[in-house]
Amino acid sequence: MNKPQVFLTRKLPSEVMERLMEVAELTVNPDDRVLSKEEIIAGVKGKDALLCLLTDTIDREVFSANPDLKIVANYAVGYNNIDVQTAAEMGIPVSNTPGVLTETSADLAFALMMAVSRRLVEADAYLRAGEWGGWGPLQFLGPDIYGATLGIVGMGRIGKAVAKRAKAFGMQIKYWNRTRLSEEEERQEEVEYFPLEQLLEVSDFVSLHVAFTPETTHLISTREFDLMKPTSVLINTSRGAVVDEKALVIALDEGKIWGAGLDVYEHEPAVEEALLAMKNVVLLPHLGSASIATRTKMGMIAIDNILAAWQGETIPNLVSG
Repeated sequence: MNKPQVFLTRKLPSEVMERLMEVAELTVNPDDRVLSKEEIIAGVKGKDALLCLLTDTIDREVFSANPDLKIVANYAVGYNNIDVQTAAEMGIPVSNTPGVLTETSADLAFALMMAVSRRLVEADAYLRAGEWGGWGPLQFLGPDIYGATLGIVGMGRIGKAVAKRAKAFGMQIKYWNRTRLSEEEERQEEVEYFPLEQLLEVSDFVSLHVAFTPETTHLISTREFDLMKPTSVLINTSRGAVVDEKALVIALDEGKIWGAGLDVYEHEPAVEEALLAMKNVVLLPHLGSASIATRTKMGMIAIDNILAAWQGETIPNLVSG
């Protein structure tokens, strides 16, 4: 059987690359950087499949460069980087890689809670700079996680996985979700539903796990920060634009909240400049799924989607087309 011709916008983990080279005629961006729109358009011409990343903008221009694409396989769960409506109009399927990021993403959200509350990054830099003169009773004090109230905004797979970790820390878990869980699910997950405003008022930690939609854009902004405790910590591992970064800067600067841990940003890779100078914020470069196993599984799912499209079979993780 002939192999599909695949254009890959950036190198993936080694096991994924090995399989791609076995099952496809592969053209890959040789540089470890995001391609320009023009480079993607040039690369996709004459190909059967585009394997792209969340950092790639795939719009009508790209589709028009090759309307015969059999699939656009996104190496991510989210796909707001792709104009799925245009893809559907042109009959080009779009797929994603759901289900494998859950535990790894939940780990990172909890790691951020730990890092912010225990001031780990700040303390590490202090020691490395040679400033530590020995133990002191007031050094790097922060809020406890054990026994604290955690407010989870978005109780999907990742939200539930974060709740599971929080139970082990004896946290009181409140949640808000667009659709409330059933009473049976709430009992099973040991969580309590609160309207968003009330959740923000009572939570010591607020962790965001909502999908990015027009309705969730700036879901957390000035009004929401005004509701939060001055001792509270905000964690965002969902999408950057869920938080109004300018409002976040003001909230941190004025002591409306105690700290924040961010893995995502409104205008990635740009970060609101004022955040970079704040010691009460831990900033990560979008590492939510960054474990070897998870990133490899994502690649294998993307390949399965491409092969199914090539062979005329049902695409396992179809989001459009």
